[in-house]
Amino acid sequence: DRSFRIDAQQLQRRFRSLQRAVHPDRFGQRPPKEQYYSEQHSSLINKAYQTLLNPLSRGLYLLELSGVEPVQETDCDADSAFLMEIMEINEKLAEPKNDDNLEEIETLIKVKQEELTKEVTAAFERDDLQGAKKLLAKMKYYANLEDKLKAKKIPS
Repeated sequence: DRSFRIDAQQLQRRFRSLQRAVHPDRFGQRPPKEQYYSEQHSSLINKAYQTLLNPLSRGLYLLELSGVEPVQETDCDADSAFLMEIMEINEKLAEPKNDDNLEEIETLIKVKQEELTKEVTAAFERDDLQGAKKLLAKMKYYANLEDKLKAKKIPS
C-alpha cells in the first residue's frame, strides 16, 4: 500500500517476519550463493524498514515513486517567516551549551516535526504532491536542526 500514513506496529511486525525468513544466521550452513542472497535481502529489508519508519524519508520515497523531482532546500525559500524561525533556532544552537536552552529547542523541533508530519499526511491523502514536497523541504530543515542539536548534546 503506497500511503504516507502507516501503522508502526504493523510495519515492525512485517519487518521482523521478513528478517526471520532471510536473516544470514539462518543461512550459515547453506551454499555461498544463498548466504550472499540472504545478506543482500536482509540489508534491503533493514533499509526499507528505516525508510518507512521515518516520516521524512518515507515522504521523500513516496515522492520519488510518484516521479516528483527530489526535494530541494529552495522549495521553501518563499516562506520568509519559516526561514526566520530556522535562523533563530540556528542562532540559539550556536550559543554556549545550556541544557535548558537545548531542551527547549528539542521540544520545539519535536512539536514542529509532528505538525509537519500531520500536514504531509493530509497533503498525500489529497494527492497534493507539490504541497507534500514543500512540507518535506521544511521537515528537512528541522531534521538538520535535530542533527545539530544531537551533536551539541554529545559530551565532548
